[in-house]
Amino acid sequence: MPLITLNDGKQIKYEKPVTGDKIAKDISPSLFKKSLAIKVNEELKDLGSTISKDSKIQIITIDDKDAIELLRHDSAHTMAMAVQELFPGTQVTIGPVIENGFYYDFARDEPFTEDDLIKIENKMKEIVEKDPTTRREVWERQKAIKHFKDIGEHFKAEIIESIPQSEEISIYFHGDWHDLCRGPHLPSLGKIGKAFKLMKVAGAYWRGDSNNQMLQRIYGTCWKNKKDLDLYLERLEEAEKRDHRKIGKTMDLFHFQEESPGAVFWHKKGWNLFQSLISFIRNTQLKAGYQEVNTPEILDRSLWEKSGHWEKFKDYMYTTETPDERTFAIKPMNCPGHCQIYNQGLKSYKDLPIKISEFGKVHRYEPSGSLHGLMRVRGFTQDDAHIFCTEDQVTEESVKVTKLILDIYKAFGFNDVILKYADRPKIRVGDDNVWDKSEKALLEAIKASGIKYEINKGEGAFYGPKIEFVLRDAIGRDWQCGTLQIDLNLPNRLNSTYIDTNGEKKIPVMLHRAMLGSIERFVGILIEHYSGKLPLWLSPIQVGVLTISSEQNDYGKEIIKLLAKNQIRSIIDDRNEKINYKIREHSLSKLPILLICGAKEAKDKTVTIRRLGSEKQEVMKLTKIADILSKEIQMPSVVSK
Repeated sequence: MPLITLNDGKQIKYEKPVTGDKIAKDISPSLFKKSLAIKVNEELKDLGSTISKDSKIQIITIDDKDAIELLRHDSAHTMAMAVQELFPGTQVTIGPVIENGFYYDFARDEPFTEDDLIKIENKMKEIVEKDPTTRREVWERQKAIKHFKDIGEHFKAEIIESIPQSEEISIYFHGDWHDLCRGPHLPSLGKIGKAFKLMKVAGAYWRGDSNNQMLQRIYGTCWKNKKDLDLYLERLEEAEKRDHRKIGKTMDLFHFQEESPGAVFWHKKGWNLFQSLISFIRNTQLKAGYQEVNTPEILDRSLWEKSGHWEKFKDYMYTTETPDERTFAIKPMNCPGHCQIYNQGLKSYKDLPIKISEFGKVHRYEPSGSLHGLMRVRGFTQDDAHIFCTEDQVTEESVKVTKLILDIYKAFGFNDVILKYADRPKIRVGDDNVWDKSEKALLEAIKASGIKYEINKGEGAFYGPKIEFVLRDAIGRDWQCGTLQIDLNLPNRLNSTYIDTNGEKKIPVMLHRAMLGSIERFVGILIEHYSGKLPLWLSPIQVGVLTISSEQNDYGKEIIKLLAKNQIRSIIDDRNEKINYKIREHSLSKLPILLICGAKEAKDKTVTIRRLGSEKQEVMKLTKIADILSKEIQMPSVVSK
């Protein structure tokens, strides 16, 4: 006799097990019509699921946050149905929900074309219109393997064989079409609506292994309504214009090449931008009491084993064996090295907190298919820091870090920031009582900060819970950048201690902190956020001096000297080209300020100023413009105590 507690606290007692759709009907016929699924004790389930014990439930409708994932999951199944109906003999493999959409991997000899995508999308609309109902069956393992082998779905049979014995073999039917799937799903496919679109075809290896067969991956997107779909497509179009790889090439900032996949070749201008970011963070950290250090890039395997990284990250680490038969790894992160610095010399509770920072270059082997310009690389620089403190200092220090990160984002023009709290993952190190203590401390810190946050269950680091700082850019995309992680495991594993008030050795709490995260990636985010029109203080070249004819070249060089004296990054364009050509070229390369000098300007010791994005021009005395620009180029000041 389950007692059902609704979101508003109302309770309904049932004499026997009850299904979600029955509960929805009992609450209201109109709610039942809108119902998509049910949440039972925070777990999303099919609307038709049976509830046999006391539970807290929520009926999910299109207005709920969970709805979009259901729509996208069912869209993936609908796409697979359409593909197999249009192209018999095609095998389906996996089809998960991803950010902003879904995909499905197919095994088919002939490649899908753009025309095929149109046919598949139209067939999906037909299927949605027919509104086939959904049902779930649990099959015996060997029956399922035999069934899928018999119908030629060998990939599906292989997936079933790899499922742990303790898990059910769940088969979902949409009408007669069926697939292996954990679910949950919508009651019928008509509830998807028609706000979906197929986007592109790409190659993908079976199970992400380049030694396996190449499959064809079809990507799609799905939204709650046509308005949301149209807004997303507009964002994609705008994102294409802002692509940091294209803008970076136009601005001559960096490039990539196959001889070093996932590594950045920084050009002079790009390196100026990179170093400006480092200088800003360095100055800010020094004011906040951090000690900057530098640790080796290569460390013995034994240290990585002791820290727990070898077990978790060895497949992503670059390793080498030396002639003396020692195994070394290039560091994928900086924390073990910082523990070694902390461990030098006896520490007292009076010394804490100790804040160690580093612009550490780390290397992680990412699959080649996941590499994406500056956004996903194999070698990157972290603005990494670790705070060693007592348990009593955790909340205060976490609040300080949170404020510092938010203030820094504001300095870059990011005011819309979301905090996401992530607790223990399935694969982790450390005792559960240590995790309990860590999670409690971090939640207290979040609440003390007063910042709104979301919870990501099971998404913490393998050594401790964390806060992720997600910033929203100019076109509404979210980027996870900063992190704050509480760690009571690593200091213990690496023998970090301090002497407490009783003269006894204790393990410090270690706060892992990054503000920009990967500096390479943050450069890419900035480029796309500003569409290349970076704030003046960040611009690799801040001023371009353009001469109208060769007669003004000497005056142009005089201007350059004055700008350099005022530490303004500038270039001169004294080529024998028409001035309109020069203006257009430098505007395309996003040069923020152009100082144009012709015969009149040279005679009067003035310049004509043209700012990027403005058609207005202003004539000003040379000495005055130098004073104005000297103030404009100053880095923003962040003082966070």
